[in-house]
Amino acid sequence: MGKVIVSSGKRKTAIARATLKKGKGRIRINGVPLEILSNELSRVKINEVFILAGADRREALDIKVKVKGGGFMGQAEAIRTAIARGLIEYFEDTSLKEKFVVYDKTIVSGDPRRTEPKHFGGRSSRSRFQKSYR
Repeated sequence: MGKVIVSSGKRKTAIARATLKKGKGRIRINGVPLEILSNELSRVKINEVFILAGADRREALDIKVKVKGGGFMGQAEAIRTAIARGLIEYFEDTSLKEKFVVYDKTIVSGDPRRTEPKHFGGRSSRSRFQKSYR
């Protein structure tokens, strides 16, 4: 049947699972082709991986991505991580990993930052309600 790689990526609360197999260069995100994805900034963020990897590698594979949770930008970065990890595993190429890390280390390793939870005594994590009795 051929080689099939399943990889995952996370960013904040978004989780993406990418399936890579030999094909004609089709990329679908939740069933929607990458070219008609609604947010342009997301498309640019996801395409960074293919610009670094090369067009020949993109056209050798079909990629299906399932993503859920988070906002559109968190989802885009989770997709980017899942695809990058999948490409490294599929082509078994360490120089590709080095290329990704030199460009942006969070492509492969992920970004551990999360939002700080809200605390009592205020409307958000840092702000506090004002006192008026002094």
